[in-house]
Amino acid sequence: FMLPGAYVVLDAFPLTPNGKLDRKALPAPDGDAYAARGYEAPQGQVEETLAAIWADLLKLEQVGRHDNFFELGGHSLLAVALIERMRRAGVQTDVRSLFGTPTIAALAAGGGSGDVVVPANGIVDGCAAITPDMLPLVQLSQQQIDGIVAAVPGGAANIEDIYPLAPLQEGILFHHIMQREGDAYLLPVLIEFDTRLRVDGFLATLQMVIDRHDILRTAVLWDDLDEPVQVVLRRAPMVVEAVSMNPLDGDIAAQLGDRYDSRHHRIDVRQAPLMRGFLCEDQGNARWLLQLTAHHLAIDHTTMEILVEEIRVIQQGMGAGLPQPLPFRNFVAQARLGVSAQEHETFFSKMLNDIDEPTAPYGLMDVQGDGARIVESRRMVDAELAYRLRRQASSLGVSAASLIHLAWARVLSTLTGRQDVVFGTVLFGRMQGGAGSDRVLGMFINTLPVRISVDDQSALDGVRGTHVLLTQLLRHEHAPLALAQRCSAVAAPLPLFSSLLNFRHTAVAHANPEEQVGAGWEGVEFVSAEERTNYPVTMAVDDTGEGFQLTAQVSAEVEPERVCAYMHAALEQLVGALAEAPQTTLRSLSALPAMERKQVLIDWNVNANTNAEALAPAAERCVHQLFEEQAARDPSAVALVHKDRTVSYGELNAQANRLAHHLRGLGVGPDTRV
Repeated sequence: FMLPGAYVVLDAFPLTPNGKLDRKALPAPDGDAYAARGYEAPQGQVEETLAAIWADLLKLEQVGRHDNFFELGGHSLLAVALIERMRRAGVQTDVRSLFGTPTIAALAAGGGSGDVVVPANGIVDGCAAITPDMLPLVQLSQQQIDGIVAAVPGGAANIEDIYPLAPLQEGILFHHIMQREGDAYLLPVLIEFDTRLRVDGFLATLQMVIDRHDILRTAVLWDDLDEPVQVVLRRAPMVVEAVSMNPLDGDIAAQLGDRYDSRHHRIDVRQAPLMRGFLCEDQGNARWLLQLTAHHLAIDHTTMEILVEEIRVIQQGMGAGLPQPLPFRNFVAQARLGVSAQEHETFFSKMLNDIDEPTAPYGLMDVQGDGARIVESRRMVDAELAYRLRRQASSLGVSAASLIHLAWARVLSTLTGRQDVVFGTVLFGRMQGGAGSDRVLGMFINTLPVRISVDDQSALDGVRGTHVLLTQLLRHEHAPLALAQRCSAVAAPLPLFSSLLNFRHTAVAHANPEEQVGAGWEGVEFVSAEERTNYPVTMAVDDTGEGFQLTAQVSAEVEPERVCAYMHAALEQLVGALAEAPQTTLRSLSALPAMERKQVLIDWNVNANTNAEALAPAAERCVHQLFEEQAARDPSAVALVHKDRTVSYGELNAQANRLAHHLRGLGVGPDTRV
């Protein structure tokens, strides 16, 4: 072929006798044959490759070039696998392209950015001394390196790598250091075994998995350093402590849980691995109990699932088929070298620069708690509503996460009385984690703010706007939360937000992981597992593939069941509006369940001793006048309750009058802002 200003070698692609491109003779659709010759595959061939990948991943017979990924049932978890498969097929794209133009034709035509080039680790096997030039991801002086070497069992010979922390690891370490008792980011898992032989086999296999993955052999050090680092050891034996419990003191499992409860128990994260085991024999029930305590610095929800899966595979004799483990350092490099701090600041400043007050439901502001007073409630979304929600998301070409985020914003607007709400969303972290990020173990998730206005825009525009916002946020999924918070006008030490939304995809039974992980594992049962954060209000939404489960974790003074009910009601209102009246304003949607709405608007406004005629004049008087009438009518009645303190109507009226006189003495009059 000859084109103006360009020459292409004739034998680059196979031709038919009449000079046409012979598609049947093209190399396998992995892009490698083209890349080896220095050419890109033809767009038609790329589309065919992508269509095959999409169909296989989405379990469909065929996929059209203009089909929308989300309309076909795609979501963020599948997107990670999709991007990885596309990468292996020689088709580079980025997550923003996938979410912004989710069709085969657009992705084949547009291309995408490649991974960050990760500098090689300079510490080789048998290295007797470590110098600064061996550590391309972190700047350390020789004196600082020597201090690290002195703190590691086995010294330099036992150090495989040294690099900095990922963004969320930095935040978790901050909370770990700040908390004097307990640790909100410990992940306790209780496992039951029928024999000691099975315990020993499980622990031996767990050590094999630890040996495979660098993040499981990692310690975190910060003393005398400019910034914390994670140090990967070549050998990190799992520490398992044998403990004994007195059966006269109650259930052995409950005693184990109490003794190693993360509300008061801690582990030293300066010692690898960041996991401890406590083994106890429960003779009365003919079982052995293993309390595993892992730290979120090394393990997130997905990592725990992969870890358990690998133990199962190895114990079934199929360990040789496990993929080659990839280093966590690649993800750290992607997170720190990918998007510049300036680009992060530009994005979050545009989103948050005029936000000058925290979004704090129930007025709860403590985001540095240890999770000690957190209570939990779970609720499945009604099956019919879950179906309608998924159908609406598909018809709009957005993910279900967009509707979930908008509904949570409506709940927060109700609980705070604010039109603009900001909350933290938990990002998967693997969307731009580099090659193989779908299988790498480590702490990938990150928490970043989103701002949603519950105003006079329509429900339809709200969903589309939320989808665009979440798509844009994905490029910044590795930004430090502290950087994002600094881009707002909320002055430290006030938090920008005090609530989280954690939307995640999980297998059907993984909504209760302790029921699923040990399924089909003879003699082994996962009794319990729990995850908490330091935030006083968290809403987790598990997409089980068929339905959705709501889990509210809130401070003890709040009823978690009520928060789940608010979320369910907001979803009902949003989905109903999208189906029947998509131009309905977000402001007009209610997050109050029908019964509570009736209670607030009707029942509490009708006194049993008041007839309808008596209500009419009340509507013509101001609320402070009605309050004064109530104080005069029954001054001893309780007006306010806060924890152990109560205030009567008479006391509150007197205090209000004293304050009013004081303000009047300062010159305050009508229309004066106080």
